[in-house]
Amino acid sequence: MSSPRKMKIVVLMHEDLVPPDSIEGMSEAQVTPFKTEFDVVVTLREMGHEVYPLGVSDDLGVLRRAIEQTKPHVCFNLLEEFHGLGVYDAHVVSYLELMRQPYTGCNPRGLMLAHNKAMSKMICRYHRIPVPRFGVFPIGRKVRRPKKLGFPLLVKSLTEEGSVGISQASVVYDDEKLAERVGFIHRTVNTDAIAEEYIDGRELYVGVLGNDRLQVLPVWEMLFPKLRDEAPKIATDKVKWDVGYQKKIGLDTQLAQDIDEGMRRRINHLCKRIYRSLGLSGYARMDLRLTPDGRVYLIEANPNPNLSYGEDFAESAETEGIEYDQLLHKLINLGIGYRLRGQA
Repeated sequence: MSSPRKMKIVVLMHEDLVPPDSIEGMSEAQVTPFKTEFDVVVTLREMGHEVYPLGVSDDLGVLRRAIEQTKPHVCFNLLEEFHGLGVYDAHVVSYLELMRQPYTGCNPRGLMLAHNKAMSKMICRYHRIPVPRFGVFPIGRKVRRPKKLGFPLLVKSLTEEGSVGISQASVVYDDEKLAERVGFIHRTVNTDAIAEEYIDGRELYVGVLGNDRLQVLPVWEMLFPKLRDEAPKIATDKVKWDVGYQKKIGLDTQLAQDIDEGMRRRINHLCKRIYRSLGLSGYARMDLRLTPDGRVYLIEANPNPNLSYGEDFAESAETEGIEYDQLLHKLINLGIGYRLRGQA
């Protein structure tokens, strides 16, 4: 597919993830860290665009100079952190807005709300969107579990994404293990911790595209066919990023089976409500749990999810008839068409 017009596009990414021109001869494990960046840059070039990969770490001057020099039609935002902190990506997007520079993906307010797992859950609870009960455990305070918060609990970082700090040991069954795991998050991730009731059920992912008018992609499911029966079925750090471990447990993601039309409509409606409640834009992925008795819970809302070719979001879009280049083109159009709140 060719874009209707050739555009100048700055692809914004972490400086350590600027991809090589070719990955020939590289192993899957070597490519995995920058696969999204490579797929997006190569595909945009194949679409006929003038593409400028830009690595950013802790200096916004690099971004300003690139925009002033190239005068891009849009910045394709793949940046997930700034100065080593994931929550700072929202400020980079705010900087783009201050420069009146169109960009792809979520707006800064939506990023900030979604990054804070407790805040996003409180907003969703206000809107009667089902979320697990939870408690927040700040750094430097004694771990005291709220009486209404029952076991088992899943302990993770309050603000980090990508399953950072999550392992099978993150699911705890008593107060002693809860305190241990909260301490682990404080020491190793250096953020506050959140513990939410573990919801046993199917791990579903649902992509959403749009600013005002929303398109919900087909329901996707993560499967763990070779994981031992007693192990919690959760997307740990190793499940997401360790290629060898993925093969060991037979990790697979696919179009969710055995979900009737009524449930699909419920899930689609729920995902639109979540998206709008958190003020998201561009694109996002909703991580849901479907219990055996048919209840659906929001676990996390993830703006700007993994865009690698062949991963959940792109695969789900392709099932809907949206090829990878068409998906990127949609995201570009959404970025160019996004209006700041209150802007005429």
